[in-house]
Amino acid sequence: MGKLTVGVIFGGRTVEHEVSIISALQAILALNPEKYTTVPIYISKQGIWYTGPELLELDNYQDLEYLIQRLKPVCFSPNYGDWRLTETGVRGLWKQPWTCRLDVALPILHGTHGEDGCVQGLLELTGIPYAGPGILGAALGMDKVVMKAVLKEAGLPVIPYLWFNREAWFENEEAVLAKVEAELCYPLIVKPANLGSSIGIGRAIGFYGLREAINAATVFAERLIIEEAISPMRELNCAVLGNSRQMAFSFIEEPLAAAEILSFSDKYLSGDKGMSSAKRRIPADIDQQTANEIGALSRRAFEAMDGAGVCRIDFIMNSQTGRVYINEMNTIPGSLSFYLFEPAGLGFTELLDELIRLALVRYRVKGKTVYTYDSNILSQGGFKGK
Repeated sequence: MGKLTVGVIFGGRTVEHEVSIISALQAILALNPEKYTTVPIYISKQGIWYTGPELLELDNYQDLEYLIQRLKPVCFSPNYGDWRLTETGVRGLWKQPWTCRLDVALPILHGTHGEDGCVQGLLELTGIPYAGPGILGAALGMDKVVMKAVLKEAGLPVIPYLWFNREAWFENEEAVLAKVEAELCYPLIVKPANLGSSIGIGRAIGFYGLREAINAATVFAERLIIEEAISPMRELNCAVLGNSRQMAFSFIEEPLAAAEILSFSDKYLSGDKGMSSAKRRIPADIDQQTANEIGALSRRAFEAMDGAGVCRIDFIMNSQTGRVYINEMNTIPGSLSFYLFEPAGLGFTELLDELIRLALVRYRVKGKTVYTYDSNILSQGGFKGK
């Protein structure tokens, strides 16, 4: 069997655009060149798709306008079975558009218009095997409101919360503030419902701080979620690799924040290697009972959220009572959480091998599913228009 052609999709119309670039280039460097031919597929901030060897150098992204001028614009056909990536905008009798047939896609997109099921839907239409969550798992993992509802329905522990639409806030701020104060206790954490990387998150210890935090978060999302802040607290994360039939669990980490909330700066600006350079303790300094509980909760959350590929499940623990809550699930985590598996002996290259294997297994399983029924009821006649 020859080498597989892997399309690595990254960038996108999201405030996590740069984070996606870092994660994708890390993965491209780690893919085994003896097994794979890698095709970088970059989605610009305007939503245009491009490819080209210039995408492989991180320094080229310092001037995006100049970089894009050197790339080929490309697209996928939505026709099922057409796995070609094709150059667009080519005109002329003698010039043929560049094309490349992919064997598998590796979406490394963070945030809206990519991690939320949009790109997964496109790949489902084409039929291309792809790594990571499917449409449902991606959509659930991106929306914190629905995610918490699913986790709560599955009997998993979540922090007390409520949510509301941005329009409700603009129409009657006082009513929203009154509802929050009636149902939740300060201090509170305010979050956009469909973003990651700690973007737009604020902490409020009183009425005026709450108003300010909500106003700041409305810039980033249509729906907002407010949770009670656990204090004193510790953050603990566990990554899961696999599918509904088989799972492997990473070491449990404890991120070390410079403040009470693990910020975007803590995660991505403490070095030049994305999430892998953030400050953390691996393994976390916790007792075996807590470790076992987090492992069991990770399995149940992965199953409830229709997880696939590699996901990182983030926990909040009340360090005084020892009670553990599921905070959220990241279906395409920063740096693909490879740094959590390395201490157990699974390198980034091997993790990517497993992600691609899982993508191909899912494709074969889907091939056994019947999607059409060999019958045409319209041929029977008897249907009349008005």
